[in-house]
Amino acid sequence: MERVVDLSTDGLHVAVHRGFLTVSKDRQEMGRVALDDIGGVIAHAHGLTWSNTVFTRLSERAVPVVLCAANHAPVACIWPLEGNHLQGARLNAQVEASRPLAKRIWRDIVVAKIRMQGAVLASVGAEAGAFDMFARKVRAGDPDNQEAQAARRYWQTLLGRDFRRDQAGEGVNALLNYGYTVLRATVSRAICAAGLHPSIGLHHANRANAFALADDLMEPYRPIVDRAVYNLVHDGCSEISSEAKTILALLTALDLPAPHGMSPLHVHATRLAQQLAALFTKEGKGLDLPSPLDPLTLSSLGRREASA
Repeated sequence: MERVVDLSTDGLHVAVHRGFLTVSKDRQEMGRVALDDIGGVIAHAHGLTWSNTVFTRLSERAVPVVLCAANHAPVACIWPLEGNHLQGARLNAQVEASRPLAKRIWRDIVVAKIRMQGAVLASVGAEAGAFDMFARKVRAGDPDNQEAQAARRYWQTLLGRDFRRDQAGEGVNALLNYGYTVLRATVSRAICAAGLHPSIGLHHANRANAFALADDLMEPYRPIVDRAVYNLVHDGCSEISSEAKTILALLTALDLPAPHGMSPLHVHATRLAQQLAALFTKEGKGLDLPSPLDPLTLSSLGRREASA
């Protein structure tokens, strides 16, 4: 399983030694991970120091390093300039992709996200029939903003009428931030490995957003994080803790159904990015987006006993 390395202790020094990423404090080694086993690095501690070799060795393996603010929301990402031998052709195709193609892909992504949201609500015993209707109404580019209409109902139903999604918030919002950061790192690596650039999006087009394409592709996976956070909160964990971060990081290994059989989320994301690259170069036919998960699987997400 690819591991997400979380750097959350202040004053750490990160280096590379004989094929391992090493982490030390006050010249005492605290741990090491084989570089080839790393799927992403998330840094949100103060006073971190790095060897430049860390970034070159991770970049050679298309491993993104995500830098986070105090609220666990990502503010920067370091990714490789070369992630695939076909990168030049694929980057050109990505930049030149037609708007109708991007709109059709975005429609499919939104439909997959809304259907996953409906499955999450059904798994907590809430009424989710409207989400099939939202999904059926999505048109190319989602001009009617069915995604936003579904989101308003989704959050109020899942976490209560008083809940507001706030990237600067604490508690539940901080847990969501961390879970989404893990997804961004996972999807960003898949994008780089496919020879695409994570800042050139299909729908998310904010010029300051270095994760535009990653944010696009991770949308159908977001409800998986939401359900895990829901379970954490209901089990009494409403703040970021080492246990919560471990549980959320393990979501990248969750088996998802796909046309070729079950595969871990990080493998599914890698295949999805490769399929997107093929669409850009006119060599592919579509995307195998994640299907809604069954209630039993959703109910187990984030449970302490399931992660032990």
